[in-house]
Amino acid sequence: MSAEGLALIGRIGLGLIREAAWAADAIGGLTMGADPVSYAIARETWGCPPVLDAFSVRKAAKEHGTRRQIEGNFATGRRVIIAEDVITSGGSALQAIAAVREAGGIVVGVLAVVDREQGGRAHILGAGVDVVSLTTTSELGVKPT
Repeated sequence: MSAEGLALIGRIGLGLIREAAWAADAIGGLTMGADPVSYAIARETWGCPPVLDAFSVRKAAKEHGTRRQIEGNFATGRRVIIAEDVITSGGSALQAIAAVREAGGIVVGVLAVVDREQGGRAHILGAGVDVVSLTTTSELGVKPT
């Protein structure tokens, strides 16, 4: 959540989204890991249209207030990108994908900062969703734990 990190992730993440040619209206994912990634990329689009708005997906709908599972700039029929900080098993992304689909959204792709290369990418692809990542543990020279 450093200012420098947000600037870099915003710029590089938006570049990957544009390279993948994903036409979307918004970006978001499971709170809290996806929030800074989504917000950084949404902010980066402001001076570089088309603009992506951001949203957050809760693990479960609130039991008070709005009673929503998805908060922010999301609406039925919107095309969205799911953001992730790290993909390991793919569980968080798949949970966000399911919530968005249940709410009537259309998931066009998943963007992760780091793919730990532990099977998560394959699980997401198995759900019919394309995946891109800024880097992988192999590229970082990190050995799996």
